This record gives sequence, C-alpha cells and structure tokens, in this order.
Amino acid sequence: MINVGKNNSLEVVKIAEFGVFLDAGEYGTTLLPKRMAPEGVELGHYVDVFLYFDSDNQLAATTEKPVAEVGEWGVMTIESVNSTGAFASWGIKNKDLLLPFSEQRTRFKPGQSVLVYVYTDKASGRIVGTTKFNKWLDKTPANYTKNQQVDLIIAERSDLGFKAIVNGQHWGMIFPSDVFGKLFIGKKLKGFIKNIRPDGKIDLSLQKIGVEKMDDLSEKILETLAKKGGSLPLSDKSSPEEIFAAFRTSKGTFKKSIGTLYKQGKIVIEKDGIRLA
Repeated sequence: MINVGKNNSLEVVKIAEFGVFLDAGEYGTTLLPKRMAPEGVELGHYVDVFLYFDSDNQLAATTEKPVAEVGEWGVMTIESVNSTGAFASWGIKNKDLLLPFSEQRTRFKPGQSVLVYVYTDKASGRIVGTTKFNKWLDKTPANYTKNQQVDLIIAERSDLGFKAIVNGQHWGMIFPSDVFGKLFIGKKLKGFIKNIRPDGKIDLSLQKIGVEKMDDLSEKILETLAKKGGSLPLSDKSSPEEIFAAFRTSKGTFKKSIGTLYKQGKIVIEKDGIRLA
C-alpha cells in the first residue's frame, strides 16, 4: 500500500538517463531524479523514498528527509506568506509545507520558527500543516501509570510552566519545580507521568518520582563511576547545570543519592568529586 506523506520502499521498474521510475501502486509510477538514485541501482531493486504531491499536484519521490511526516510534529521556519496561508520549510528542496490561515493559531511572519503538526486534509487530499493541536490530542483516555516513561515534545510555554505533547496523543504540563536543563519549543525528550488528575489532566516530571527515582539514579551513578575509572569530578558542590548535563536530574536529587551511597559505603565523597569506595 502506498502511503503519501510517509516513507515508502518502492521497486525500480524502469531506468532512464534522467532517473529511475518506481512502482507507486495505484498512482502508477513516479520518478526519482538521477541525483537521488542510489549508486548501482538496478531493475527490481527497492529504494526508500518519501512521497508527496508537488506544486502540480503530481506524485513525487525524494530521498530527502522531511522535518516531519504525516502524523508527526516538527519545528519549521516560515519561509513566506501569501493569500493562501503561510509556507514553512519542510526539509524538501523546492517544496514548502502549507499552513492554511484556518490552521494557524496566530498569524505568522517569515523567519518565525513554529511547531507544526503534519496531516492530510480529507477534503482536498493535500498534505498541510497546523498549529491548532487540540483537535488531534486528548481524543482517547489517558491510561498512564505513575512513573511511566513517556515521549514528550515541548509545545508551549505559559505562566504555569511548559505544555508538552505526551506520546503524540495527549496534553501534559511540566510545572517550574519539575523543569531541569534547557527546554524550548519543539524539543523532544523522555519524561515521566507524575500524576493524572480527576479531570484527566496530566502532570509530568523529567525524572522518576520518589524512591524509585532515587534507586534508578544511584544505579546510574555507580555505573558511570565504573565506566570513568572509579571517579567523577562531581559532588554536592557542583553546579546544577553540571549535574543535569551528566545525569539529567536536579542537584537536590543528586545530593540525596550520593549521600545514600556514601552511607552504604559504596562511594567516597571528596572535595573535588566522588569515587568508588
């Protein structure tokens, strides 16, 4: 089955001087330009390509990787604006992604970087982008458990903290007390379910909660010490930024973990770092 707006593996059915023709199923054949064809490609070979509709609404194939396929989010730069809408850099040469005015939460200007969701418009069949995420999220119950690891995309910043897209399906919130390191719109990272409120809203954390979090970090500290020859230039005097860069945790949690390891006799805390006992 051919999936326009996604990566496909298509068979080479004809070779020409200017490129190769690929079997595109119900769409017939599509041309992959010579500059993109793999070296030594022959009839019967399969080539991985991204399929989209060009400016003439004809099926086109490319080996270029778009910022986001249909059903995905990606950060794109607005290249131009006309009476139809805004056009964002999609990562494909000579093909920007249309964001119709009806799909914009605010009017964009060239040069802006925005988080975009890519989908196929059912009415026109065109692949377009939107910044109106609510109609794509929270359509199913949030059946998560506390401390469950999830995939996050930072989507918005507000007075309450950062709104994040959880597993591509739900909205979640990271409050300031749970923010460590640099967060920015479009950043993809791992997080954990902190709480699901009675109204279904999701609170998120960038680290595990409670004892399980501490145990997990303690194991990671010991593993890192073993890999680094038994010592690390990190201690309770290190900056929060240094600690986060090494273990993606807060300074307070790190201090509690090395304190516990010290009491257990597993490490020694020195003036300029820690080492295995």
